[in-house]
Amino acid sequence: MTDLATILPPNATELELMLDGVAQTRVDGIDTPLRKLWSAQDCPENLLPWLAWTLGVESWDPTMPLALRRARVAQAIPIHRRKGTVSSIRDVIASYGGIAVMTEWWQQVPKSIPHSFTLSIALGGQATPPTADFINGMIADVTRAKPLRSFFTLTLALNLTATLGLVGAARPASFARLTCREA
Repeated sequence: MTDLATILPPNATELELMLDGVAQTRVDGIDTPLRKLWSAQDCPENLLPWLAWTLGVESWDPTMPLALRRARVAQAIPIHRRKGTVSSIRDVIASYGGIAVMTEWWQQVPKSIPHSFTLSIALGGQATPPTADFINGMIADVTRAKPLRSFFTLTLALNLTATLGLVGAARPASFARLTCREA
């Protein structure tokens, strides 16, 4: 029981006394690591989707690697600050682990349709090739980050690394010579 005064009568039940003790517990005595909960790098993995939702990450894929999910949450505020700019498109692609080269309509030779741009994305560093859902999520996020009047053409490049090994096997065999005669 706490050492704080109670307003319960002397004939209060044990349950009432316990509830009174809980009610008198000071909130500042409860350990709440708020700085960890609001940090993309320190937030527990099971609470990361809630932090992403709070910061406005518009598409969430729990099958992504943890490092990419944390990068997406860390980039959420800078992306929202600059939505509708080239910088926000690059930030979206960087949060997916890619590098973008963007050419706007006035930079193309010959000039293209106004308010269009081409986007060349190089994805690399993933342990496995990205899935169609991963790429569709990235395209949807780019669509949300671009200026509303603009439209784009996408070129996707994948940088994959693999190891090559040489395996040999021996198989014992015996050969016999057969002769055939005409009868």
